[in-house]
Amino acid sequence: MGVFGRKGERDVKQAKSQHAPATRRAVGAAKTREARPLPQRDPFWKRYAREILVLALVLLAVHDVFGTHGFVAMWRTQKELQDLRTEIDRLNKENVQMTNQVTALKTDPQTIERLAREQMGLAKPGEFIFKLPQANGQSGEPAPPSNSR
Repeated sequence: MGVFGRKGERDVKQAKSQHAPATRRAVGAAKTREARPLPQRDPFWKRYAREILVLALVLLAVHDVFGTHGFVAMWRTQKELQDLRTEIDRLNKENVQMTNQVTALKTDPQTIERLAREQMGLAKPGEFIFKLPQANGQSGEPAPPSNSR
């Protein structure tokens, strides 16, 4: 086998160059150098297409998980929504209790009487109200200062 990989190819080239005039040989050699194609380089996209695609998919996955509208943000929003629904249920129950209390205050004389006795200290004619001092720490009022010097 010859240097160029095919049998006899070198011999044919040498024979052609021997028969050609010297000027022609120099011109032909120059043409051969110029005309010889450079090794083909793959374009950038062809060479790195797989890596670029993997990188793009990884970036997309990260964005889908941690982005503004990603899974983590959606999870937080759903938790916040559940907390708000719980708060709404609690407030609705409180609203029903207050509505019942208002209705009772408007229509039930016993409720009105109980409230008047407890909060305003009112009594029926002939009744006496005794207010006992509460033990220290149970009263809503501050305890008087002690004079122990």
